[in-house]
Formats: sequence, structure tokens, C-alpha cells
Amino acid sequence: MNTSPNAQHFKWLLATLALILLLHAGNLPIWVVIISAIFGIWRYGILSKNWPMPKLYVLGSITIGIGLGIIFTFGGVFGRDTSLALLVSMLSLKLLETKTKRDYILVVILGYFVVGKLFLFNQSMLTFVLSIPPLTLLTAALVQINLTSAQPSTYLLKYSAKMLLQAIPLMLVLFVLFPRIPGPLWSLPQDAHSKIGLPGLSDSIKFNQVSQNAQDNSVAFRVKFKGVVPAQHNLYWRGPVLWTAYQDEWNISDQAAYIYQEPLAVGGQPIEYSITLEPHKQKWLLMLDMPNQIPDFATLTHDYSVVAKEPVYTRIRYDATSYANYRLGANRLSQREKNLSLQLEEGINPRTIALAEQWTDLSAEETVNQALKLFREKEFYYTLNPPILGKNPIDDFLFNSRRGFCEHYAISFVVLMRAAGLPARVVTGYQGGELNPHDNFLIVRQMDAHSWAEVWLKDRGWVRVDPTAAVAPTRIERGIVEAARAARPAPGQTKSEASNLPVAARSKNYPWLHQMTLRLDSIDNGWNQWVIGYNQKKQQAVLSQITGQNVTVNTLLIWLIYALVLLGGLTLFIIFRKNRLKLSRTQQLYGQYIRTLRPFNLTPKPHEGALDFAERVAMALPHVKREVFNIAERYNTLQYSRFSSLPDTTLLADFEKAIQQFNPKNT
Repeated sequence: MNTSPNAQHFKWLLATLALILLLHAGNLPIWVVIISAIFGIWRYGILSKNWPMPKLYVLGSITIGIGLGIIFTFGGVFGRDTSLALLVSMLSLKLLETKTKRDYILVVILGYFVVGKLFLFNQSMLTFVLSIPPLTLLTAALVQINLTSAQPSTYLLKYSAKMLLQAIPLMLVLFVLFPRIPGPLWSLPQDAHSKIGLPGLSDSIKFNQVSQNAQDNSVAFRVKFKGVVPAQHNLYWRGPVLWTAYQDEWNISDQAAYIYQEPLAVGGQPIEYSITLEPHKQKWLLMLDMPNQIPDFATLTHDYSVVAKEPVYTRIRYDATSYANYRLGANRLSQREKNLSLQLEEGINPRTIALAEQWTDLSAEETVNQALKLFREKEFYYTLNPPILGKNPIDDFLFNSRRGFCEHYAISFVVLMRAAGLPARVVTGYQGGELNPHDNFLIVRQMDAHSWAEVWLKDRGWVRVDPTAAVAPTRIERGIVEAARAARPAPGQTKSEASNLPVAARSKNYPWLHQMTLRLDSIDNGWNQWVIGYNQKKQQAVLSQITGQNVTVNTLLIWLIYALVLLGGLTLFIIFRKNRLKLSRTQQLYGQYIRTLRPFNLTPKPHEGALDFAERVAMALPHVKREVFNIAERYNTLQYSRFSSLPDTTLLADFEKAIQQFNPKNT
């Protein structure tokens, strides 16, 4: 057996680790990817060019440098990203001192851990599929190092794939029956200094910020309604509510935390649904206006934003209830809330303030209509690529560029309302979504990010007003893709707004491609629901429905033990059956002969040959002496004689005839 890896072993391992590094490239700092690749090339040079192995002091210096680099990159926070960077860099460095079979196996085992870390970043079906090739190659590397002679790659891959396939039954048993417990068995803190951002909403908004999300076609969340899906124009997914502004940035207010819960009155039929929310590193949970029932792990702010107790770092699923018919805060508006919702920065946007002050004598409804009339009748343009604004951003937008995305219209509208004496605030979230007909669920993407306004009107409370609808009604009625197609080109604009959409969003131009995309998304959603979402609640519900009885943790443990024992027994049976010697036709006939003698308590002893056994039979049954010696001699001839004047088929036929005619009961 090999005692040390050779060049073939190392080349196989280097190719496998290169694939793993490629899969993790987006999860690592770029410098870790570069040095890992350098270490791999270095090791290849040692194999192919006879470069010398690095000295211990060189390895020590590199190790210290990597450690300092990781501390500097992640700010001393040890978490998921930090541990991956440390593991990958140290694994790559280990290649430069790998000499023995033990070192080689250690590198392979560490490779398994690095592949497993893919699922700490993404648990999609694609990640699962992409993890299969490196797992197969790593297993093939283990097979290769333990073989006494070199084998072709096809043999190694087939053998490795066979081993992984044999593990599937055990994997399924553990997946279905192993008791789930709330929360992970172990976890690493998420890195606050992670260089890898996640899309989503934050607790502030600036001009051009939401429009940047329009370039992102990734899924923000999926929604499964228990009844009829609401109309597109009613799909306002509520996120953070913003109260205070500094120049062109709007934020949630610390002072708003001390405001009492706004009273909510609901009517009509409730809208029940389940949301599968993608990770976004924030605490916000998206819910349909107006949320009435929220998850247990979340709280409701005074202005009806839903906030989780912990940031959403992994995909989560929750049930919710909302009402389309509601009145929010209609009974009263506290003085603190009124002050916050009328607050304006001094010394900026004077033209906007002057315009709104002309409306102070109008009723609240007329003031709202005047602002919407401004957007409808003037030459405003809806664009995904708005220009940069000046020191007075609202003035610059309303009176100069007049080109903006939803945040431009929402923020400008709120400033106009406040300047006219009407309490108003900015609401951010998502609007609309695309119905996937294959599973009848709604896909809400990052490019559906939206912002709108809420104005407080006497006896009506906080009323949603979406000024974007005054400029681009298609955005609200049919979604951002159709709005971009229908948008009027602004003066000097050479490209259509649709060209600003991400390439994946333009698949609607090709119906077959778009349908295939929706089909794949449906499969991915099924994976999320039944594999990633197979939690304690779903496990007990599914097994209770199958068995017709209440399933507890103790029941699961008993079933798991039974299943493992059964699976283990079946495996042993297959192994023993496979390894059992196959009897020849001669042995089968001789066994038949022995069974006819068992009623006379005559069976051969382990050490007893055919002729010795025949002598005992002849002594016990003298009347068949000639037959038993004839059978013994023919058996020995067929089993052990290499030479005979008769063909084997003739000998076997004579032997079979003698066995068939033998009857020890005849006297």
C-alpha cells in the first residue's frame, strides 16, 4: 500500500481544491483567493519543476502574515466569513508541507469541511448541485491514496460516485426522522465587517438608493396566499417608516420610539399568507399593508413596521395576516408625532417651500391633489437612472431635472406636504410582484423595491399616497418591467428605460425563456419549502399526517432507532450475500445428496472429505454402499480433477443422474 502521495495524487487533489476555491470565490476576500491560488501553483511547481519545499521559517512567516491580514480584514470579529477565510488560507498553506499519506488525508478531510461551508452562505438547490462534483472528487482522492496501484480516472470517479449513492438511504432516514429542535445546533456570529453585502432595505434612504435596487433581479421574498391573490395595485409590502431628513437622506427617528402605538381599525376579509424571506442582514420583515398578525419572533413598531428580534442572516418563513381595508391613527395624532411629521430642514429647498406655502389655505385633500397635479401636468419623467442632484435636491428635482425614481417622488411629495402644514412621512418597502403560475406563489424581487408617502388626514388617519402613480401609473398597475417599457424618454435620452433593467429581467421578451425561468424558480421554491424549510413544525405536521397520530420527539427517536437498525440489517444482509461464495452446479447437487441423508442423522463433518463421509454412510446404510462411493468418486472428479477423458458436461450429467436416482430408504 502507498505510504506517501505521489505526483498523480497531488495533481488530482490540486484540481479538486481549485474547484472548491472557485465555488467559494464570492464568499472570500480577494486577497485570500489570490494567495490560495499562489500556494496551489507553488505546490504544482514543486511537483513539476522540482522547486524546493519551503523552509519552516518561511511557512511560519507566511502564517503570521495571513493571521494579521485576517484580523485587519474582519476587524477581529470571528464569525462565519472569518472562519472560512482562515480555513481556506491555512488549507492552501498546508499543501506546501504535505509529504506523508497522513498529511494528504488531512487535507482531503479539511476539503470536506470547506465544501460544507458553502451551505453557511447559501442553501439553495443550486448550491447543493454544485457541491456534488467537489465531494465526488474528494472521495475519489481518498480512494486513490488507499489503492495499491494506480487506477484510471474513470474507475476512481465511478467508485466514488457509487460510495456516495450508497449513503443516500442513510441520508434520507436522518433527514426525515432526526428530531429538529428550534434554532441551529451550533452557529457562528455573522461578521459585522463582512465585505459581502446583501441586498435589501435599510433604516435610511437617499436619492438614487432605491433605483439601484432596480438593477437587481434577485428574489427578495416569495409569498403564498391562502386565498385569492390581491390585485397588483394593492400589493404594498410595508418596510421601514422614515420620519427625519438630513439633506437628501431620510431616516427612522429615535424620537419615534417613544410614540404610543398608533390605533388600527380593520374591516373586510383578512388576507392570510406565508412569506419566505431571503437573508438581507436587517431586522425588517416585509408584510402587506396593513399588518394585523405578526410572527412570534417579531415586534410591531408604533407605525406598523414589523421588526425581527435578530437580523435576518438566513432564509426564514413566517405566516402573517393583513387587511386591505383599514384606518391607521384616525382617532388622534400626538403632539410628538405631529412635530416629527412636520419637521423640515432650515435653509434648503426654498423654492419647494415657497410653492407649498401657497397651498396653506386649501383643505387637506385639495393640498394632496395640488401636489399630484403638479407631477401629472408638468414634464416629469420616470427613470431608473436619475441624474445627481445639487445642494437643494428637492428644488433641483422639482424645477430642473424632473427625472426621478420612486424615492424622488415620495420624498418630494412629503416635503411639499410638510411645508403646506400636513403631517407626512416616507414609507419604504416593495410594491407588486410576479405571480408564478406553476405553484401559484408571488415572487417579489429586489427591483420591486419602492417608496411611497403617508399623509395624516383628519378623521381618516394615515392615508397612503403614492405620487409615483401620478407619473408612471404602469409601475403600480403592472410592475417595474412594464413601467420601464412604457416610460417616456426624457429629453436627450438615447436609450429606453428597459435597457436599464438587469438582463435577467428582460427574459419577458422571450416567453419560452421566461417560462423556463419561472419553472426553475418554482423548483427552487419547492426546495426551500421542503428541504431548507423542513423544521420542527413541518416535520411533526408531515409525519403526523402520514401516520395519523401525534408525533412527539420521543416517537421520532424510536422511529429513528428502528429505521437505523433496519437499514443496518439490510446493509449487512447485502454485504454477506454479496460476499458469500457462489455454489457451482456440482456443489448444489452434492448438497441435495446430503439433504437426503439428514433423516438418518448423517451429515459430513467440517474436516471430512467426500470419500470419508461415504465410508460412514456405507457403515450405517450398507444397502447403498455402492451408490454412495460412486457419488463420492464422481464428486471428487468434478471438483478436483483437472484432467479427464470425458467432457465436463458428460461427467456432470452422469453425476446429476446418480444423485436423482439415489434413495437411501430403498432396502
